[in-house]
Amino acid sequence: MIERIYTHDITPEDDGEEVAVAGWAHEIRDLGGITFIVVRDREGQIQATFKEDRNEELFNKAQEVGKEDLVHIKGEVTETDQAPGNRELVPKSLEIVGEAESPLPMDISKDIDSDLSTRLDNRFIDLRTPEVHAIFSLRSHLVQSMEEWFDEEGYIDIETPTIAKMGAEGGAELFPVIYYDQEAFLSQSPQLYKQMLMAAGFDKVYKTGTAFRAEEFATSRHVSEISMFDVELAFIEDQHDVMDVVEESLRYTLKETKERADDDLEVLDIDLEIPEDDFPRIKFEEARRILREEYDHSPEDEGDLDTEGEQLLGEHFIEQGHPAVFIVGYPGEKFYYGEAREEDEYQSRRFDMLYKGLELVSGGQREHDPDRLMRKVEEEGIDPEDISFYLESFKFGMPPHGGYGLGLDRLVKQVAELDNIKEAILFPRTPDRLEP
Repeated sequence: MIERIYTHDITPEDDGEEVAVAGWAHEIRDLGGITFIVVRDREGQIQATFKEDRNEELFNKAQEVGKEDLVHIKGEVTETDQAPGNRELVPKSLEIVGEAESPLPMDISKDIDSDLSTRLDNRFIDLRTPEVHAIFSLRSHLVQSMEEWFDEEGYIDIETPTIAKMGAEGGAELFPVIYYDQEAFLSQSPQLYKQMLMAAGFDKVYKTGTAFRAEEFATSRHVSEISMFDVELAFIEDQHDVMDVVEESLRYTLKETKERADDDLEVLDIDLEIPEDDFPRIKFEEARRILREEYDHSPEDEGDLDTEGEQLLGEHFIEQGHPAVFIVGYPGEKFYYGEAREEDEYQSRRFDMLYKGLELVSGGQREHDPDRLMRKVEEEGIDPEDISFYLESFKFGMPPHGGYGLGLDRLVKQVAELDNIKEAILFPRTPDRLEP
């Protein structure tokens, strides 16, 4: 391994210590007899100061360094309030490990905004930008913190197939794949498999994985390849047990991320709010009433909320100090959702959760009664043979259960306050983007 430490680990208290760093020449300033090279690595930056009257040979070598060249520098740490981080390196050796072509595809050291398409075309360079790098460091902390909560609560981390015979959501939003001599599709969701595991006695499971939606879209909140966090739990009373899990795990995730990713949040200039109060839980009809009476907005689809409606509801509840809100009882639930009972106060046992005005979670109680399930399958025109493997699992004692899917890309977008969901994905896939 090349001798080095991360720049973030070098502090003014290391004054007089000899260290080695390796990274990219983020910024170069030539002031005649003195040259400053700001070296950037994964964790931060440090300034190396080359003076002609101190070491002419090393000073001349520094003149050969170009923007974004990869360099390896050994030197002595000096405490100074004139340098970023109140410390700098007095170099004793300099090696140019890899040269960068000039001109660069885009400038990442100056406050110059490139359009998103250009950034994605040159993603390897764009990802070197400290602000962009911070997004994905933040994302890592979010996922790690979320998985940690479920691990501590006794959930089992599972894997389900990426290639399936049919989609859990049905419809035309499926990517067909060549699978020997059979028709198959990329998975829309692990939904059916999560439920089968409830019949197998796994009780509580989660999955961090990928889903695919072959939708034609041109929005700032959709992509074709989606990162999802899926959860399923058994022996529940109703959908409120599922919402409790959503609320507790998200609060923990945000709290832990705020502590662990404080540097990333500072780079992104984000003051992450941790919701301390219970998330409001309102009926679907109440959500539409708020939109109609307070904003004069009525979504065209009477059984859903549109994008504008979600944003307006987000504003409404944020003003009341609630960044997250549950909308409960959506009509027209899919075949695997539990039917509303006579004693229910909601139209259905399905819910969505909005976070800062964007749908982040969809879930609810599932149907566990095989007769009711079969009736709903037939009502939706699904051929039972296509999901016989799934239906069979309900015949041998299926416990009451429920679950949800959380969009990880959307979570990152909202926490990092990004304009477009593609900014939250390393290499996004959309109808018009299949590379890099």
